[in-house]
Amino acid sequence: MEETAIFAGGCFWCMVKPFDQMPGIIRVTSGYTGGHTENPTYEEVASHKTGHTEAVEIVFDPEKISYKDLVEIYWRQTDPTDASGQFQDRGDSYRPVIFVKDDNQRKIAEASKKALSESGRFNDPIVTSIEEVKPFYPAEDYHQDFYKKNPFRYQIEEMGGRENFIKKNWDK
Repeated sequence: MEETAIFAGGCFWCMVKPFDQMPGIIRVTSGYTGGHTENPTYEEVASHKTGHTEAVEIVFDPEKISYKDLVEIYWRQTDPTDASGQFQDRGDSYRPVIFVKDDNQRKIAEASKKALSESGRFNDPIVTSIEEVKPFYPAEDYHQDFYKKNPFRYQIEEMGGRENFIKKNWDK
């Protein structure tokens, strides 16, 4: 049995690896969701005119990893206090969103967000939105598995600010 989760947290290149390496993950696909244009291209999404955000679609085996576990991994990849983008990536196509497909996913995501808000880990409010899932469009092939195809560029261009944030806020 397979389940699906969709998360947006800045550049999708950075969102793949943390999930891809977990037991129970079947596949992680970079793509676009939340907008009004069918089958958008990267250039269209980057223009900020389609309403889409870069996201990852995670297909997983719930017998091996739970949706709740995925939400917890998600929080550790984002700055949940920044609604205007993530790290060096700015704009609505990089906003943090947990897209939920049903009431169960919504309940888990909202409970997790509440627990994070009450944890005192962050001084600013948790602003990550929780929204109904919308059609997900896979990104172009060159965006898939970017961390595997371009490890040096992935490390240099995409992970500096994110890694520092994670170390500062999660590895206490």
